[in-house]
Amino acid sequence: MELVTVKIDEQEVQVEKGTTILEAAKKIGIQIPTLCHLKEINEIGACRVCVVEVEGARTLSASCVTPVGDGMAVHTTSPRVQHARKLNLELLLGDHDYSCPSCIRNLNCELQDVAQKIGIRDIRFAQKKSKYPKDRSTAALVRDPAKCILCRRCVSVCEKVQTVRAIVPLERGMKTVIGPAFHEALTDSECIQCGQCVLVCPTGALYEKENIDDVWSALGNKEKHVVVQTAPAIRVAIGEEFGCAPGQVSTGKLVAALRRLGFDKVFDTDFTADLTIMEEGSEFLKRLKGQGKLPLMTSCSPGWINFIETFYPDMLSHLSTCKSPQQMFGALAKTYYAEKAGIDPRDIVSVSIMPCVAKKFEAQRPEMRDSGYQDVDYVLTTRELARMIKQAGISFDQLPEEDYDAPLGISTGAGLIFGATGGVMEAALRTVYEIVTGEQLEEINFYQVRGLSGVKEATVRVGDSDVKVAVAHGISNARALMEKITSGAADYHFIEIMCCPGGCIGGGGQPIPTNREVREKRLAGIYQGDTGMQLRKSHQNPAVQMLYQEYLGEPLGEKSHHLLHTSYAPKNKF
Repeated sequence: MELVTVKIDEQEVQVEKGTTILEAAKKIGIQIPTLCHLKEINEIGACRVCVVEVEGARTLSASCVTPVGDGMAVHTTSPRVQHARKLNLELLLGDHDYSCPSCIRNLNCELQDVAQKIGIRDIRFAQKKSKYPKDRSTAALVRDPAKCILCRRCVSVCEKVQTVRAIVPLERGMKTVIGPAFHEALTDSECIQCGQCVLVCPTGALYEKENIDDVWSALGNKEKHVVVQTAPAIRVAIGEEFGCAPGQVSTGKLVAALRRLGFDKVFDTDFTADLTIMEEGSEFLKRLKGQGKLPLMTSCSPGWINFIETFYPDMLSHLSTCKSPQQMFGALAKTYYAEKAGIDPRDIVSVSIMPCVAKKFEAQRPEMRDSGYQDVDYVLTTRELARMIKQAGISFDQLPEEDYDAPLGISTGAGLIFGATGGVMEAALRTVYEIVTGEQLEEINFYQVRGLSGVKEATVRVGDSDVKVAVAHGISNARALMEKITSGAADYHFIEIMCCPGGCIGGGGQPIPTNREVREKRLAGIYQGDTGMQLRKSHQNPAVQMLYQEYLGEPLGEKSHHLLHTSYAPKNKF
């Protein structure tokens, strides 16, 4: 490793050759403002907010893309630098709809934050505003060009991390806009509604379609029985919206907050995650015996479902027929639970709290009405729930620890780890091993499928067979895995794919910012929660056992097939 010495604001620092000025400055505690920069994803120096003065250089340099040189002297706060930064930011603001109090990103906006740090007190240029209208065409996302600063972060994430390329820069000069090709609506593009673009947008140009008012209306209707389910990844992220560290497990406070918002019953999606393992594990064993195509691919992630329907429709027969845990819960809430509680299902409003914006799209799919009604009525993201809690004036940190309601709130550690990449696979292996062998699994932690490596592979001995498994998270990794399978270069038996980097803990509806460091802490929180559970295998869940005894009969039976399974079709346009 070759080191170079650079002087930044009169402080010397040694860094590896090739390090950018931005990264070198961080090493000595100097934070240079940026707006377009995403390390290793969007390094284009477009916004020019990070400019610095390099002695001997004719022009100012963008610190995010300029490598240091041995003996280089850099000034980050010279009058010339400060003047240029203010000018560049004023030009951005001159074409920005800065209606901050009503913006969804107010007080969590990077543009707002940088303007404050740089000291913008006046904007000398007429506010022109973009003339492009908002795009509300999808069930999950809203695109507002008037808030866009053309940083191209969303473009880079969609292209490099998700390989979907649904949005691109259009037109030139002052007419430039970011959107689908030919100015199409998002719903007519290749967009899989994963929401990763929302997580990296520095302003309010991309955000989830809100359902808060719908849920408040339902809660205020005394003729409705409103139930809520919370996904596994919510409990390790919701606290971030109230000042807690990423990964802090806030399950009890989450339940308490939902009760105080007025939900009649607070249930846990982990319950139907356990149920998913019973159904999907049974489906895998059936296919392993030659009754269906291998490899079997998980079907929990709606963004992944959108992707395979669009880009690999010939592989749809490899998908598990299981609905996602969200949709299994929705179907049971208006059948099994309604019958058990003696409530007319038409009076039940089913709400889910999800880390994923694509769940909003999934809930509205025509396939998801097997209860006779729309199975899940409204989906709120983690961010939306936090807004509701704040609207209600609830002090989250002062809430007591409360438990979920039975029976749909009883779960195991296996259901909880669904929130992490590799979790579905690990949960399935815990159960499949014991069903096949009839023996108790001694070591239930399958570390081979854990972590943030893009694709993880393992061979697991189950009885007399070696089961080859693979786990991928993020669509670029999923695409690479699909290419291996279609080319015949892989012979897996079981594959888990999650659309978002890190799995659900990195979902498009999670608190902002969500980066690798934050994902790692949320992952740790998930596994901490699993370790602390009394029951850690899905087939041990007593409420799931009772569900089969009282209502479903058996996994893959007639009733479970009707309520808990579905099929998908190609999206032919692409």
